Amino acid sequence: MQNRSSWFWYVLSFAGGMFLMWAIGKSSSSGASATAESAAPSASAPTADATGPLSATSVNEGAVKVELFVMSQCPYGVQAEAAFKDIVAKFGADIDFKLEFIGTKDPKGAPKSMHGPAEVKGDIVQVCAMKYAPNWFDMVLCQNKDYKSVDTNWQACAQEAGIATDKIDACVNGKEGEELLVASFDRADKLGVQGSPTIRIAGKEYDGSRRPADMMRAICAEYTGSKPAVCNEIPESPKVNVTILSDTRCEECDAKGVERVVKARIANPVVTVLDYAEPAGKKLYGEIGPAKLPALIFDATLDKDPETLSMVEPALRKAGDHKVFEMGDAWIPTCHDDGGCSRDECKDTMECKLAARTEMPKRLDLFIMSQCPFGVKATDAMLEVLDNFKKNGEKIDFAIHYIGNGDEKSGFNSMHGQTEVDEDIRHLCAIEHYKKDFKFLDYIWCRNKNWKGNDWESCVGPSTGIEKSVIEKCANSDEGKKLLEKSFATTNEIGFGASPTWMVNNKFQFSGIDPETIKTNFCKYNKLAGCDTKLTGMQAPAAPGAPEPGCGG
Repeated sequence: MQNRSSWFWYVLSFAGGMFLMWAIGKSSSSGASATAESAAPSASAPTADATGPLSATSVNEGAVKVELFVMSQCPYGVQAEAAFKDIVAKFGADIDFKLEFIGTKDPKGAPKSMHGPAEVKGDIVQVCAMKYAPNWFDMVLCQNKDYKSVDTNWQACAQEAGIATDKIDACVNGKEGEELLVASFDRADKLGVQGSPTIRIAGKEYDGSRRPADMMRAICAEYTGSKPAVCNEIPESPKVNVTILSDTRCEECDAKGVERVVKARIANPVVTVLDYAEPAGKKLYGEIGPAKLPALIFDATLDKDPETLSMVEPALRKAGDHKVFEMGDAWIPTCHDDGGCSRDECKDTMECKLAARTEMPKRLDLFIMSQCPFGVKATDAMLEVLDNFKKNGEKIDFAIHYIGNGDEKSGFNSMHGQTEVDEDIRHLCAIEHYKKDFKFLDYIWCRNKNWKGNDWESCVGPSTGIEKSVIEKCANSDEGKKLLEKSFATTNEIGFGASPTWMVNNKFQFSGIDPETIKTNFCKYNKLAGCDTKLTGMQAPAAPGAPEPGCGG
């Protein structure tokens, strides 16, 4: 299910894609702009001639350096490149425009990239073209019509752009191409660039609006001498008044992060930030409520910016003279006031449902989808968590439940299809028949090693101590279906939809996939021996305000 919050990040992200992209950009910049270029000059630095197509030989004196960091098969990077088509053509030799690439290296120093070997090849093709072809960007834009084939479509695109391929081919198939790409990766790494696309203008990370006119305006602001004529032709963006209403009690609301995104995605916003605890914030909430926070509140100035209006209009609702965009999917501030759960709008909220539950000390419940990679990580993390408490003489009450819909009569549905439904049932059969000392986890941990595959039989028998006949009999009978029906019903009664979701002591919800996060949240409500032990934590913590990784929601 896609909630308002995820839809907001969808429409406001530059690529119009995953709502997590804004958090990736935030984690790479930590809200601050870099102030210095990498000391090493780029061997791939393109330049432009006065007619528009890029030239590998010269730019005008005083040209502003513009760098676009991408992955060649990243759809968001591809759309960023499309946005630069007109910018490059209009500025011509007055900007020093180039692509840089984001990736890592294997233990032998060879380049690796998120989307695999084909993307590495595409990166190499483009970094070689930048060195040897004056109009390399024409070739890249042609490749992007089928960006999943950038490793193979470059020769046809080079021909279309009128580019000789002999030097590029030698570069791609020799050591030079790999060396150029590794150097580009190193520049991105040195600058802390992780998100595709990332834009740097005159050596500073650009976090403003990604509309071409606004990026052109930012480029124009960096000229130290006379500005090119195109700078006088950029229309001024209309001002849009927007109030961000948040609540400091809400850990995930992150008003500062929201403000950064608003300023990056709306061309000329006039931003006011109010908190629900302030008199002005409470007054405004009274005019628009009930509402889920954080929320963006617009006035009539929104109508003067058709592009922003078109982005947010599908989710706007009117409240008097206000136009309200609820970004939050759960936080209703009145429900967190004293006696809030007695209010009509609060009775069915997660917070109030959990508050009404009976507390059960030393209880830990995990809600997952068996083929969700984040659910797999969460379940695997319990090996270290359980072992820690066992070593310290503590025993906890641990249970796993599954996320999906349906019943024995009408059938079952799960996000990852029938194979996930079937595996959920086998998990539950193991749980039902091998409860003692959490023996069922031996089966689940074994399956997690190949959670995409269907070879469940390799996880029964002597290697795990789980009998195949027991699992098979249960899974292929009404018993397994009844177990899944009960598990789905338990999850849906509470209202959990994201895998993984944790519940401590039958009342307190949290998210996490690493042993340290799980232990810390469990120990927050259970003071046990072993709580002071440091366990394995996240390798790359989520950016402040960013959701924990998971499936569904």
